[in-house]
Amino acid sequence: MLQHISCLGRCARTAQSPRWTRPTTSWTKRYAHLRIYDSPGSVRPRLLSPNNVQRILDQPLQNSLKLTPHIARTITVSPERSNVPSSSSVQSPTTYGNWLDRLPSSARPYLFLLRVDKPVGTWLLYWPCVWSITMAAYHQTASPLMTLKMMALFGTGALIMRGAGCTINDMWDKDIDNRVARTKIRPIAAGLISRRRALGFLGIQLTAGLAVLTQLNWYSICLGFASMPFVIVYPLMKRWTYWPQSVLGLAFNWGALLGWTAMCDSANWAVMLPLYAAGVSWTIVYDTIYAHQDKHDDLKINTKSTALLFGDRSRQILSLFSANTIAMLCVAGYFNDQSLVYYLCTVLGGGGHLAWQLTTVNFDNNPDCWRKFVSNIWLGAIITSGITADYLYRLYDSDPEDEEDSA
Repeated sequence: MLQHISCLGRCARTAQSPRWTRPTTSWTKRYAHLRIYDSPGSVRPRLLSPNNVQRILDQPLQNSLKLTPHIARTITVSPERSNVPSSSSVQSPTTYGNWLDRLPSSARPYLFLLRVDKPVGTWLLYWPCVWSITMAAYHQTASPLMTLKMMALFGTGALIMRGAGCTINDMWDKDIDNRVARTKIRPIAAGLISRRRALGFLGIQLTAGLAVLTQLNWYSICLGFASMPFVIVYPLMKRWTYWPQSVLGLAFNWGALLGWTAMCDSANWAVMLPLYAAGVSWTIVYDTIYAHQDKHDDLKINTKSTALLFGDRSRQILSLFSANTIAMLCVAGYFNDQSLVYYLCTVLGGGGHLAWQLTTVNFDNNPDCWRKFVSNIWLGAIITSGITADYLYRLYDSDPEDEEDSA
């Protein structure tokens, strides 16, 4: 967008001042009255700070105009010819090519920071929670109302905490994101949101997440806090190890532990740990496919991922992780006494979907990698359908009269 700068105010009164011939810090203080307009028709200019004035006037294009103080004029600066960084005081309306563009310009960067236009991450965070909640409901034959209430609570938490995770990630990765083609438009990397404002926004998100967490029992509250180290350090892992996807898996699948304890007020590690391991393996599969989109940029800026580590062997190695995902789901089902319905959906449905992904994905085609990544929403739904069908069958099969007799 074009930035329109009007030189107003004291220009005429200082026309003869020799300090106009050389931009200096003291000189810029005399131009604190310069104002920035978001658009040609804007009627509410914002004051520029002296530092921003100095940065703007230091540009070759500005200097070539030989700005004279005794003439009030409007200068148009093309972003392609100016490296003036965007900040909270110098902002241009940004478009994202989707429904966010219909919202107020001040809200767009924050909603884009939350990735609300790309809900796939929220679903991938939510499905392990649903698996755990439904398996716990099956274990203790919980009422459907209680199960649905817990699913709604965890759905709200997944939406909030996925956004908080994105904020943390973008705060850490500002200097990396602005060097990767796919992530340059992220609000913090683009300068639309400062790190200080992002930190304040993160505080609001974490407060909302805490409000959801406190609806659970104390065991679950403590267990929920234990996930935060993984959430915080995950963005740093790509600097240190080729396995950042494994750390993401540890953070993203915490709901597989938390859902059970929220339903049962206790832990059954024989079920919870295999379910958690299945989720971690699944995350390595889908996030490695996702990481193949950035592998060329990652090589240039020296960041690491399993996509670079596996390279041409990605298909074979991810097949092993896929097999482990299905195996761990079967182990969790065995210790939870799941019926044949569960295994049919898990092995045939889930295993078939993973096989389809890995046999058809083109790791050198970014749009195809994105489509396969997004398709994992349906994989999570397939596993959920098997657990839910098993749970509903148990509810239908249970005989209230036999329970009364046994009591």
